[in-house]
Amino acid sequence: MSDSNLPIFGRRRIETFGATAPAVVLGEAPEARFSGDHKVTIRPEVAELRNLCLARMDATAVASLAPERLLNEVERLISDLATDKRVQMNAREQRALATELVDDMLGLGPLEPLLLDDSINDIMVNGPDHTFVERGGKLTQVPVRFRDWAHLTNICQRIAASVGRRVDESSPMCDARLKDGSRVNIILPPLAIDGPSISIRKFAKKPIDFEKLISFGALTPPIARVLEIAARCRLNIIISGGTGSGKTTMMNALSRFIDPAERIVTVEDAAELQLQQPHIVRLETRPPSLEGKGEVNARDLVRNALRMRPDRIIIGEVRGAEAFDMLQAMNTGHDGSMSTIHANNTRDALARIENMVQMSSMGLTPRAIRQQVVSSVNLIVQVERQRDGGRRVVQVTEIAGIEGETQLLNDIFKLEITGETSAGRLTGRYEVSRIRSTFTERLQYYGLDRAWTNALEDS
Repeated sequence: MSDSNLPIFGRRRIETFGATAPAVVLGEAPEARFSGDHKVTIRPEVAELRNLCLARMDATAVASLAPERLLNEVERLISDLATDKRVQMNAREQRALATELVDDMLGLGPLEPLLLDDSINDIMVNGPDHTFVERGGKLTQVPVRFRDWAHLTNICQRIAASVGRRVDESSPMCDARLKDGSRVNIILPPLAIDGPSISIRKFAKKPIDFEKLISFGALTPPIARVLEIAARCRLNIIISGGTGSGKTTMMNALSRFIDPAERIVTVEDAAELQLQQPHIVRLETRPPSLEGKGEVNARDLVRNALRMRPDRIIIGEVRGAEAFDMLQAMNTGHDGSMSTIHANNTRDALARIENMVQMSSMGLTPRAIRQQVVSSVNLIVQVERQRDGGRRVVQVTEIAGIEGETQLLNDIFKLEITGETSAGRLTGRYEVSRIRSTFTERLQYYGLDRAWTNALEDS
């Protein structure tokens, strides 16, 4: 069949999808491609076919076709062109090339198979030739390559444009999200020396609850019960941990116990929380324009959230002067608020909050800040990605008060590593504190004081 009979092919070259390939000189070295579960070698003559296909695609017709129909049409065109140019291609190579072209036009090119793989948690692209993924807490390199810097840059710009942002030489850093909510960080040359870099934290298709976290070994049933009670009793909770330790996953799990009747306002740099309640207002920061105007930062949004009659304010991550406004919210009738913070342990988390409040230039003394933290924050949950790849709750700490200049902490649960299995899996046990809590009256008010005591006794 001639390509003129196929609906998607015209005579003008597509630029809008960013899929245009650079000119390929016949006789150059073959390049390795990755498509689905197969590593496919693309010969120079096959690369030329890719360019011919791109030259014959009509943008309007392509946009009107369903992905599966488009894939079939592109595969037919490849077959016709291969016959015309006398290029030998088997069915697997034709399908692989068609899939690559469709992924370039409708998706994110070579990243599409990785985004569809549910076993992958993180995708890290370090230039066009080096891509790594995290599976089960372990990093491995995968045979995914982009054609060149321009191809990878185009993918970066498409991601940024999808959420109304831009990334280029004048603005080489960007935080964005994919359609499924996955969080993306992009940094381009000249800041990224070896080529454009993409870091993707994938968005779980199914929200993870405490039952799943228990099955993963991230925490025990008594800890899950204590955290459930804390969320139901509207305690103010900070979730602390390192990069990739599971902070957002823990906050999503905790949020499932928020009363559906409550009004929740969330503040994030890139929206990724998976809250299940019906009454949610999601706010997202905005970077400055090329003229340096129009920026809306997290502190602006937290201040605005206070005027929106929220029952709870949830901040995706506190990392700057908005820490002061977060404490104000927690201490002025917005009980049950939550946030995450980067810190190595629960005491370090308090120190980081203190440092960030000082960034707000409010002129508060260190003791005044510590007093504010003590009166605002009830619990800190420390999560950690450990050397066996497992993500676990390692501390659940109550802020018990202040004595002199020192904040008093009570580790309700603290993980002690006791050994390692033959398979390399860490084993441990939790030390439990059954000291009377400073928020016992709150537990009694909600009728959950006995449930709290029982959870600790069952540990």
